[in-house]
Amino acid sequence: MTRRSCTIYVVGITCAVLLAVGIGLFAGQVFRTLMNNRLKKEIVLVEGSRVFDSWKKPPPPVYMQFFFFNVTNPDEFIAGGKPEVKQIGPYTYREYRYKDNVSMVANGKMVSAYNTKSFVFLREKSVGDPAEDNITTVNIPAWAVMNNVKGSFFKSSMVSIWMNSLKSGLFTTRTVDELLWGYEDRLLVRVAGTKPEVETVFGLMYKKNGSNDGEFIYHTGEQNYMDYGRIETWKGQRELTFWSSNYSNSIVGSDGSAFHPLLDKDERIYIFTPDLCRTIYMEFEKDVEVKGIPAYRFTPPRSVLASKEENPDNEGFCVTPKECLGTGVLKVSPCRKGAPVVASFPHFYLADGKYVAAIKGLSPERTHHQTFLDLNPTTGVIVRAHKRAQVNILMQRITGFPSTRFLNETVFPVMFLNESVEIDDASAEKLKKLLLISNLVSNFPLVIVGLGVILLLVFVILLCQARKQKFVMLLYVLNVPLQSSAEDDTAYSPVNDKEKEDPQNGTYIGLTPKADVEA
Repeated sequence: MTRRSCTIYVVGITCAVLLAVGIGLFAGQVFRTLMNNRLKKEIVLVEGSRVFDSWKKPPPPVYMQFFFFNVTNPDEFIAGGKPEVKQIGPYTYREYRYKDNVSMVANGKMVSAYNTKSFVFLREKSVGDPAEDNITTVNIPAWAVMNNVKGSFFKSSMVSIWMNSLKSGLFTTRTVDELLWGYEDRLLVRVAGTKPEVETVFGLMYKKNGSNDGEFIYHTGEQNYMDYGRIETWKGQRELTFWSSNYSNSIVGSDGSAFHPLLDKDERIYIFTPDLCRTIYMEFEKDVEVKGIPAYRFTPPRSVLASKEENPDNEGFCVTPKECLGTGVLKVSPCRKGAPVVASFPHFYLADGKYVAAIKGLSPERTHHQTFLDLNPTTGVIVRAHKRAQVNILMQRITGFPSTRFLNETVFPVMFLNESVEIDDASAEKLKKLLLISNLVSNFPLVIVGLGVILLLVFVILLCQARKQKFVMLLYVLNVPLQSSAEDDTAYSPVNDKEKEDPQNGTYIGLTPKADVEA
């Protein structure tokens, strides 16, 4: 066997082995499974893991923006007219968040933590000075007191007298700082005289700067990667007590800061939000890319805040059968000390049209008012997010309060917030490197297949060359001319008319120029 033949055999066998092994590994997803198992072990909430430190203190900057609805015609609305509002904002704050008092519990299978948040005002990202800018809006303390005493003629009459004497109306004008971080309300001070447990200071973000929402206990994800960051209990409870059904009271999913790796487009993302006093869910919307990182966008569908007619599961969120609002709004008074607070998306995005039509100056837009999460599907890391929610007050006629007698029932917008985050450049580079390694390892079988294809081409070329050489040798042995034409310089012809006889080798043929033969 010649050296060329050996080379062909070696190349052919190597090619076959590489193709067989590569295709087998790719079909069996062996390397992808190995990489996924590695990710499942790395992405866990335990000391020393890849994600534990960033979970306790997330590096990307978080911003909280507040937008207020300034009422331009309060007297006209009180007289029965259509209210008109003008959006003012944003007032932007840098939000610092971290997990406090972190400790392992349940023999290391779970972790306990408090989510602490603090806020610092950013003048350069705001429209004005919150200490100076005034907003005319719903007098929330007054409406909270009126709702608490309705049904009692004596209490309603007494509160009505207090409101008149204190000049506490249905609307109030306060600075942004007062509305957010608190002010002492004269009506609440009067009520506290008879009910000491009543807080005399009111603010939409009162006691939320430098505070937490209570103790959370999370699963680490070591036993099951799908449980990574999942809430086990909140304030010692496995379920809420605000609502009227098990579904409504369920505490499911994460707190919105951590999601399990290897996300699927078909799954629902569950998030428990203490501010809404309930669990919400999100569904896949589309593929996006943030700073070169691929991500799945998840958004809450209309069914999350749908009416009980559209989504029967939501019947448990009705405060009473008669207090069941329409699609797009949720009355959260059970967890707001009875105050008629209603939650929605900004500008009543995804809500029934009647809520938008009742207020002049609203314009729901998907781009500015949608809540979404952009999650990298491999790691579950949040690469971009916008949490948008609106605070409203249910304003209606209340017996015993003459100032409300001409009111049309209205879900009145007060303020909406936009809590946003986008992965920082340093974290993005680290994540891109991790994804590159993951893709290379997962797709290594394709590299093997590629080498096999290259060797297959080499094998085919060598085989063709070998066949061509064999063909030439065969022609030479058979004395068949490779080329023959009128322009050939030589031709086969006898040396003379009579072929010579060689006593040893027999007859032979000589080569002579054509001209000589013709001559």
